[in-house]
Amino acid sequence: MTLHRASRYALTLAALLGAPYAAHGQAFGLNEIGSCALARGFAVTSAPCADPSSIYWNPGAMPGAQGLSFLGGGAVIKIDGDFTRDTSFRVYKSDVPTAFVPHVFLNYRAGNLAYGIGLYVPYGLTSQWGDDFPGRFAAKKASLQTIYVQPNISYQINPDWSIGGGPVIGHSSIELVQAIDLSGQLAVPAAGLTFGNLGIPKYTEFARATLKGSAMAYGVNLGVHGRLSPEWQVGLRFLSQVTFSYDDADATFVQMPTGLTLAAGNPLGAPANTSVDAIVASQFTGSGALTTQKVATEIQHPAQVQAGLAYTGFANTTLSADFAYVGWKSFKQLPVNFKGTAPSRVLQEDYNNTSSLRLGIERRMTNGAALRGGFAAAASAAPAETVTPLLPEMDRQLGMIGGYLPLGGGLGVDATYAHIFTGGSRGRVDERPANITATQALALSSGAYTLNANIVSFSLKYSY
Repeated sequence: MTLHRASRYALTLAALLGAPYAAHGQAFGLNEIGSCALARGFAVTSAPCADPSSIYWNPGAMPGAQGLSFLGGGAVIKIDGDFTRDTSFRVYKSDVPTAFVPHVFLNYRAGNLAYGIGLYVPYGLTSQWGDDFPGRFAAKKASLQTIYVQPNISYQINPDWSIGGGPVIGHSSIELVQAIDLSGQLAVPAAGLTFGNLGIPKYTEFARATLKGSAMAYGVNLGVHGRLSPEWQVGLRFLSQVTFSYDDADATFVQMPTGLTLAAGNPLGAPANTSVDAIVASQFTGSGALTTQKVATEIQHPAQVQAGLAYTGFANTTLSADFAYVGWKSFKQLPVNFKGTAPSRVLQEDYNNTSSLRLGIERRMTNGAALRGGFAAAASAAPAETVTPLLPEMDRQLGMIGGYLPLGGGLGVDATYAHIFTGGSRGRVDERPANITATQALALSSGAYTLNANIVSFSLKYSY
């Protein structure tokens, strides 16, 4: 007996890993970069927060004061989601760990020039499911962790306009864990018989595959900021696409005990009560199909464009509105290339470009404190036929509230709470067979996904 389909699972593993982004922003995008920006609904391109997070949100914006400024902190993100199956109405809860997303920025202004550097996380988070979830055969865990480092220079052209930007240096690490179903494996290749034909039920996990890899990539972040009048400000930023090539990812396999035995008179010719686990054990050693393999794939972190308009005509108050556009459509195909004997292939993903509306308000007090609020709405990046355990993507809205408290001596602290609302989305738990249309893939939907998240963010601010 040879597991002729085992290499397909390894291939699917790499393919699924390449399909990015399943958590809470559009696709797998993260926007929790600075507590002030989060509290203002991310609408800070035209009226940046009074801290060096502008290095990300608008690299062309100048610090308001001369000298040194620092911002450091992070966001704690807790995601809750589930899948309700149509046939049984059983609810399967997601098992996503609480995530911490850091940010650190440093800026120095001397005259008409400002020099800075930022460390931030624009893409990341994890989707994860329990051991009893039927969709674990498509993806039990999918994790993408990306950190960008950006040196930055901004220049004051005249009293009203400034420009700036800098290179982006990105590091990305990926992990995917996937269960492998024994029922679909060929037990008697010559006869075309699978273990399912021998009575092994569907969703019998006999192996678990893990793929891990990392890569470096480079891009650029540019911005421009200006005043149309004393009351109106505008801003525009562009973050380029960054392509990560994972050339030496490792795919490893672990046997999972089934405790099953074969009946008498089985097509394998094995005695009654022969252990199925013993039969398949050879596939995990030597030249077996489920031994460690190398694989190469590629992920595009899409380009972003954000434009905004802000009004400061009310005393001590800033009102801002931004429009953001993310080029997820660049993720049309996914090449997956094995360096061993497994067949390479190209998968069709056909993501959609997405847009979002972002609104914010800030009210500053006479003692230097501030109150903030915001709202944002984002469209789904994944088409309906691609709503899966790996990517339970859906339209979403965010509401947030926060504030700033000065501590004295140039120190202050920002704090924000945000909640993500969704209406849910129908999707599937099984893998999409090859060579079927998007309409046929949509027909595989077998239940409904829900998703919500709570976010708490803190930042320590210092200026000198």
